[in-house]
Amino acid sequence: MVNDKKIVMCGCLEAGWESVKGLLENGISFAYFVLITKEKAQEQQVAGYKDFADLANQYNIPIYYVEKYSMKSPRDIAFFQEHQFDLLVQGGWQRLFPDEILQTLSIGAIGVHGSSEFLPKGRGRSPINWSLIEGKKRFIMHYFIIKEGVDDGDVFHYEIFDINEWDTCKTIYYKNAIITQQIMLRFIPKLLKGELITYPQLGEPTYYPKRTPEDGRIDWEKTVFEIYNFIRALTKPYPGAFTFVENEKLMIWQAQPFDTKITYPYAEIGQIVEVFANGDFIVNCNSGLLLVTASSFTPSKNNLLS
Repeated sequence: MVNDKKIVMCGCLEAGWESVKGLLENGISFAYFVLITKEKAQEQQVAGYKDFADLANQYNIPIYYVEKYSMKSPRDIAFFQEHQFDLLVQGGWQRLFPDEILQTLSIGAIGVHGSSEFLPKGRGRSPINWSLIEGKKRFIMHYFIIKEGVDDGDVFHYEIFDINEWDTCKTIYYKNAIITQQIMLRFIPKLLKGELITYPQLGEPTYYPKRTPEDGRIDWEKTVFEIYNFIRALTKPYPGAFTFVENEKLMIWQAQPFDTKITYPYAEIGQIVEVFANGDFIVNCNSGLLLVTASSFTPSKNNLLS
């Protein structure tokens, strides 16, 4: 019986919270929420962390906070062995699920992974960030049954959406949440009834490498459009793009290509050429000017960024 099936949700990301909220509003019931604490999220540098406790309390769902984000501790594994859930749904979880936990699920775990290419291309870490940095124009959300490897499970559905010139990592999260909610509502009943059709990933896989906060330094030798892509890929909820002004770290949260015709013939690449009354400023770049509209402080005109 479908109503007898027990669904567990593992989540800790803002985009996942939006999707899970939509599932609850549309009648999907969860037996348990598996979460991580705010302190553990900070320790593990989880970008875009969100505690789902508010949703759990609203819908009277019990909570289990993991001992380890990897869920490889004996206590975490014992929790899953004790409860014998049927299906695991993600609300954003940036670690692989241990095989000992996957083996406790009678149906399996739903994997969600986005990339600018069809899987097995673009497996791995930080695909939203990399797709924006590389100037990609589409994002493909894949839904699959998780195996022990990295994003290598058999796919049951995919959806494509635009990466437009105004998107940031945050707006891609919004699109992710909308699509994932729609797909989960459509396919969770099929999974519970055993009616799902999957197909294996074919071809040679590629993997995006892990990104760290230290990778956010801006290279001012790149073009103004490449720098724009870099900044919008790393803005909040991620740690952000940064540069230095006379050895002081400057975070840049929002910017846009300003113009390719206006020039400052004597300005160096990376030099502040204008500072406006509201704190916005213009940086001279290769192939154009960059307008910075949100930063950690306003540098002075003629400062050189490095």
